[in-house]
Amino acid sequence: MSAYRTVLVGTDGSESSFAAVASAARLAVACGAELVIACAYSPMRGPDLDVAKDRLGAEAYQVVGSAPAEDTLRIARDKARNEGVEDVRSVAVEDRPVAALERIAQEYGADLIVVGNRGLRSLAGRILGSVPADIARKAGLDVLIVHTT
Repeated sequence: MSAYRTVLVGTDGSESSFAAVASAARLAVACGAELVIACAYSPMRGPDLDVAKDRLGAEAYQVVGSAPAEDTLRIARDKARNEGVEDVRSVAVEDRPVAALERIAQEYGADLIVVGNRGLRSLAGRILGSVPADIARKAGLDVLIVHTT
């Protein structure tokens, strides 16, 4: 098996996802691979946004336009560079996380997707699905689920 050439990692701005970015960065360095960091977002507007902010509290960053996604990507790029990555790209995509990762993997020719394990063991994850489980089933390429929680 040859080394990975393009490693894709998803982040949503959580500490867990930043741990996945660090793991993906170390792997990219070890393989001499390009690192692509992706952040999916679904903007909300109007009264729905106000309700979401009230209910989500600290998690509301996930629903407020692309600015939080760009901020998340800036932090993730810095974390990747701190791990020694020189070749890093980032992309914010308005879409659901799994669909975004699938599309970005195809667009950038990724041969590995790295995600954290958050949601994998939760009851909600088992009932509603989780990004790690769903991407592992749907990706059609290697997926590395790293322990981040």
